Amino acid sequence: MAREQRGRGRRDRDEAPEFADRLVAINRVSKTVKGGKRFGFAALVVVGDQKGRVGFGKGKAKEVPEAIRKATEAAKRNMVRVPLREGRTLHHDMEGRHGAGKVVMRTAPEGTGIIAGGPMRAVFEMLGVKDVVSKSIGSQNPYNMIRATMDGLRKQASPRMVAQRRGKKVAEVLKRPAAAPTAGAQDAPAEA
Repeated sequence: MAREQRGRGRRDRDEAPEFADRLVAINRVSKTVKGGKRFGFAALVVVGDQKGRVGFGKGKAKEVPEAIRKATEAAKRNMVRVPLREGRTLHHDMEGRHGAGKVVMRTAPEGTGIIAGGPMRAVFEMLGVKDVVSKSIGSQNPYNMIRATMDGLRKQASPRMVAQRRGKKVAEVLKRPAAAPTAGAQDAPAEA
């Protein structure tokens, strides 16, 4: 019995409030049966540590709290790590897609804040992004918007990741190429 309690305590410590969660959408659904209608609830939750990890999950149950609990558990299981520049913004501009949903996310200078709509804002807040400009194009369904946002965030690559993949040093990847000669010099015919 002591071993069971010890194991349970360790699990509780691992799930300490290191993660923040945000309820994005709750949907009431009904099923018509012989005696009337049976109601159920579907919840969409985003969970993150606000330091570069984020995940989303959905849960369905007869009661709202149970649906939210299931969604939170699913979100914790589906977390991804996203590299952030200076811990406040994205490394590069990108777009994400899912079904008819398309989102465009752009890096932003310090002090810009989170310029994003509804479900995307929840993802960025839970991720810990402080400056970002984003736009949702297409589907306004919160499920598709979050999936499209997560698709874009999975494509995010830091200079360190690119350097490692290409077998170079970070400085070589960040180095800007030398300026090309002016267009007028190239167009001039060579004298013989």
